[in-house]
Amino acid sequence: MDRVTVVVLAGCQYALTVTNVHETKTSRPAIAIIGAGFGGLGMAIMLERAGFTDYTIFERASDIGGVWRDNTYPGAGCDVPSPLYSYSFAPNRTWPRRYSLQPDILEYLRRTAKDAGVLDRVRLNTEVTGADFDAAARKWRVETSDGETVEVDVLIPAVGQLSRPSVPDIPGAETFTGDAFHSARWRHDVDLRGKRVAVIGTGASAVQFVPQIQPEVARLAVFQRSAPYVIPKPDRTYRRWHHRMFRAFPGTQLAGRLGLWTAGELLTMALTSVQAVGKLVELMFRTQLRVQIRDKELRARLIPDYRAGCKRVLFSSNWFPTLTKSNVDLVTDPITGIAPNGVRTATGEHEVDVIIYGTGFKATEFLVPMRIRGIGGRELADEWAEGAHAYYGISVPRFPNMFVVYGPNTNLGGNSIIYMMEHQFRYVLQLVRELAAGRMSCVDVRGDVAGKFDAEVQQRLRTSVWATCRSWYRDESGRISTNWPGLVWEYHRRTRKVDLADYRDLAPGDRPAAVQ
Repeated sequence: MDRVTVVVLAGCQYALTVTNVHETKTSRPAIAIIGAGFGGLGMAIMLERAGFTDYTIFERASDIGGVWRDNTYPGAGCDVPSPLYSYSFAPNRTWPRRYSLQPDILEYLRRTAKDAGVLDRVRLNTEVTGADFDAAARKWRVETSDGETVEVDVLIPAVGQLSRPSVPDIPGAETFTGDAFHSARWRHDVDLRGKRVAVIGTGASAVQFVPQIQPEVARLAVFQRSAPYVIPKPDRTYRRWHHRMFRAFPGTQLAGRLGLWTAGELLTMALTSVQAVGKLVELMFRTQLRVQIRDKELRARLIPDYRAGCKRVLFSSNWFPTLTKSNVDLVTDPITGIAPNGVRTATGEHEVDVIIYGTGFKATEFLVPMRIRGIGGRELADEWAEGAHAYYGISVPRFPNMFVVYGPNTNLGGNSIIYMMEHQFRYVLQLVRELAAGRMSCVDVRGDVAGKFDAEVQQRLRTSVWATCRSWYRDESGRISTNWPGLVWEYHRRTRKVDLADYRDLAPGDRPAAVQ
């Protein structure tokens, strides 16, 4: 069995040494992982380390990396510090800076997956279009876009919440004669130098790429529907001596990770329960705004009309200065349509050569467009017709042996999603061990347990800051189906050990239609 020396410090798990790398290898159960981003690759690494070798990672793209493969816009990076936005079991001693950029994050993910020996289990250019559970055989039949059907015991969708770009349905968009693209599908073949560019959206991506493209464009019109809270980004470059120190004294990097984790917990408190911390966020925002924006009229248009944290809090120290440049216009009039030569608002038309959509992702459309059927042919889309839900974001009643990574209500507003996913890996691994040992043939979460959990989550979310305005955290009905309602420490505690009483086994003599 693996022997791993682990430090758990204030809920911040950090693997220090690993010996006897594998348990006795086993070819069962057969496992299909969908997605080769941080979630899918991390799950594969944990399975590999535990000795479960019969797994395949299906990736629809031509390379691994998930959002860090897709988002290659200028300035793309993570707004969670790199020492925390990384696997605890694979610390990186050579991050170039505290908030690393996309190429370095992708390189870290590739290197970690390669070192763990999981890359040869990835099937690239293979999109999973559907999966059906055969209750009699206790198998999932996975269908791919090339017409192949693969039979497995366990299905692990790990496609994340930020994989499908959202492009608004604006009248006349199809008539635009220039180049138009979403920031997550950046057109590097489009030369922006000397062009008139419209950026629609002022979210997390826009605050990164707008300052990068501003110096090279002729005119830049930034269309803002609602002003974001933007607070200073405490970035810094890691010098050579930092890297030497991290290698010689790993505890220093662990201490930094712990500090960042604690800061993330404080920010989470501001979003879920403690309004006083939220006031501190507002103070940081207003201080930076006043210092960097001298024009009172512009400053007034950059003040949000909602509480801090209701929408994603952004980190940038150069967003506000960019908006003061002579070639930048902040447009706050609502967009009424798109014309062949530009963008229309109620007060006129803005002629542009290029439109860039910085409009985020379809975060609440979990696992779309895959068609997944559980017991009795139950469609997952029907199960989630009134909003996506899953027990700890992992298990859905009547969909046995399916475990979702980064599923409903596991997103965070103030800490690292990698931390959350690692606890999902551990939880899923416990269930896989039950199947491998033959103690259960089908792991199906009880409907009453899952229903009680979902009611608790939604009740707590109704008192969070996320319930006070419209945002991508909420679906069309207003249900918050993305975010976890508490601290990540609570999630750590509650998912640390699986309570098998929460699950039922679909025994050989059971009739599938009778299982509720």
